[in-house]
Amino acid sequence: MNISDPGSTNGHASHPTIAATATALPPHRITRDDVKYYFGRVFDVPERRVEAMMAIVDNAQVRNRHSIFPLDYTIEARPLQQTNNEYIEHSIRLGREATEKCLERAGMRPEDIDLIIAVSCTGFMIPSLDAHLIQLMGFRSNVRRMPFTELGCAAGAMGLSRAADFIASNPGSNVLVLAVELPSLTFQRKDVTQANLISSILFGDGAAAVIVTGQSRPGPQILKTET
Repeated sequence: MNISDPGSTNGHASHPTIAATATALPPHRITRDDVKYYFGRVFDVPERRVEAMMAIVDNAQVRNRHSIFPLDYTIEARPLQQTNNEYIEHSIRLGREATEKCLERAGMRPEDIDLIIAVSCTGFMIPSLDAHLIQLMGFRSNVRRMPFTELGCAAGAMGLSRAADFIASNPGSNVLVLAVELPSLTFQRKDVTQANLISSILFGDGAAAVIVTGQSRPGPQILKTET
């Protein structure tokens, strides 16, 4: 990336530029001590394996994570329909908060956005998150939409790549990339595989928004993308 002024031709940047970023976090916190307290009580694993997981907790340097619900409620078994309804409610709320902050920091309004890229893999909704935000926040009726799922940790980077592709074909345009993940809702109490145990230690709930613009303004530039 290049942090310098991108330069312009007819007000258009030579490369897509990140105009602003923002995050939104739910109110509840999960500390390392919380993880250590609940881990052995929730997962049916040998004590030796618990000790190994606790070493990962200490070495991961993740001191705090956020959750949409208190930990006692998070670890309760609930029907899939209930957790997915919780996903819909809280992803819309957090997604809207992150988007509003990002637009304000970029000095833009919803009608300035030409494409919304929404990424998430921890829940399911139809219509997708971007469609809800269009109705709630006053985006243009002809704004382009590109919702993505099942991309996991690579989703945000992929969203930035697609934003750069769109701007290359539509010079001067503005793209909102919004990622919302609520992994606390996908907590698997009976899965004691290494992958699930480690993900239970590392990941927290939240939303992040980025506005990528083809207009000439200072900020980090996306110089090249690959897949």
